Amino acid sequence: MIEASSRTPAARAAEGATPLEDNRRITEGYIQLAQAFQALLDPDFQPGGTSGIRPNWFAFAPHASQAAGKGMLSAALARRMLDVARGGPLLSVVEAFERVGLTGTPRPLVERLSLELVARGLPTGAAATLGALTTGMNGEALADPRTLITTASRFAALYWSAPGLLPLDKAETVVRTLERTLHGGNVAIFADIGGAANAYLEWRQPAGEMRPERVLAEFALAGARLEEARLAYDHARAHLYDTPRPHAFDALFPGMDGRSLVVAAFALYELARRTEGRTEREALIAVANNYLAWREQHDSVQGAFTPAEAYEDEVSRPEVMRTMTPMLVVHFGTLKWTLADYAYAQADRDGNPLTSQPAEYGWATFWDRWPPILDSFEKGYGEPTALWVMPEPLEDPTAG
Repeated sequence: MIEASSRTPAARAAEGATPLEDNRRITEGYIQLAQAFQALLDPDFQPGGTSGIRPNWFAFAPHASQAAGKGMLSAALARRMLDVARGGPLLSVVEAFERVGLTGTPRPLVERLSLELVARGLPTGAAATLGALTTGMNGEALADPRTLITTASRFAALYWSAPGLLPLDKAETVVRTLERTLHGGNVAIFADIGGAANAYLEWRQPAGEMRPERVLAEFALAGARLEEARLAYDHARAHLYDTPRPHAFDALFPGMDGRSLVVAAFALYELARRTEGRTEREALIAVANNYLAWREQHDSVQGAFTPAEAYEDEVSRPEVMRTMTPMLVVHFGTLKWTLADYAYAQADRDGNPLTSQPAEYGWATFWDRWPPILDSFEKGYGEPTALWVMPEPLEDPTAG
């Protein structure tokens, strides 16, 4: 278990940890949990190996955490750009990226975005800083000129709305907002879902013969209610083969605490472990995954995206996330999922041909991100072994 990762961002920062260092510990913690739960579901699975059985929620989590980490890595590069810009005048966007050492595939698209920002009145250093925030994203999304123009327009609006008088201070505010949002969400999810999972594995280890009924009756998770967990568990069993599978849990279980869904998910995993038929076992896993994902997205992370009170030294978190949304990408091992691919496959939400479909989503809005997340699960279910190629650690260029 990685206890340090579940402490608050403020506590970790007081110990000298950077967001990227937290992210590394969290990703490693998810990998351990993914292997522990898959070993329950697949008797042939060995830690470090692969499994052809439908992956548990924790097998998706390291890859999602790594995607957040790449956003934090981009923020670290943007801070380096700020240091360069404060060290002397930058005559061009090209010079800015040469001075921070950015090379490779992302650079032409990042430069195009930065030039669009210059055209909107941003000084070169500020424009290059905001462009650098996209280096860890799906830059190919910017090949659609509609997405490029919309992204530049949204970045410019964030810049002009930022507190501060100096251009680089305004740009730093946008960087700070993105970094805090990603870091806060990363920590909140792991503290909640990861904490529950660690508690569950500790509880079940000496518990002897494990049946779903024991989980529902005996596993105590603060905030969960026995009768709610039982209701969710029974509903899953009765609707295993629904199309689409159960996912709108606010309508199905009005007022239910999301932690009751977590307990039901663990009970469903135990039932799947005891189920011989592969089709039924994988159906049970999929509904359990949806329960955990709902708690993750509907409850755990939402506060990071839309805090109860705005911070004076930030810009709008929802607007920052809306700006980044068209470029979202997650590599589930060898499998790549992008918001752009998902959006282009859907109906045009606003009916306006001048706006691209990816730009019509905002990741801070739950119902904008929930269907894409379910879509990413389905893609992972289609290639289950791909997810067991776990992400490599991200190195923090600003640490020590």
